[in-house]
Amino acid sequence: MQKQPNSDYCFVCGRHNPIGLHLQFYLADDGSVHAEYTPRREHQGYPGVMHGGLITAMLDEIIGRTAIARNFWCMTAKLEVRFKKPVPIDAPLRLKGEIVRHDTRVLEGRGEIRLADGTLAVEAFGTYVRIPDEQIAQFQDALIGWRVDE
Repeated sequence: MQKQPNSDYCFVCGRHNPIGLHLQFYLADDGSVHAEYTPRREHQGYPGVMHGGLITAMLDEIIGRTAIARNFWCMTAKLEVRFKKPVPIDAPLRLKGEIVRHDTRVLEGRGEIRLADGTLAVEAFGTYVRIPDEQIAQFQDALIGWRVDE
């Protein structure tokens, strides 16, 4: 798998964000994107369970990363999240994002979080819309720290 770049201050992947999650993403040969993460105590909502908003942010990012892999600059238009099992604190998680449909303007994707035993805990379906070329240029200029760290 090929490691994807991280930015400096993104909440999910930013290497310098002191309160961020610091996830690292990997592109598989089939175009899916993968990550592993172990939530900590400060990520909980209810005691011992990861906060749903943070789970949603991770799923939004991993689906969006499938677009990045295709150089498709976009923003989330719609995201539906289905919580099937509680996501425990201090236990490893496996994330996966994949493209369901893609054309020149819209990407539809699916993301999932699986528990250490392989159980599907959370699933998301998202619609992402391509942003205008002038906005892409602004974002690319602002992503000075966008790079792959080893």
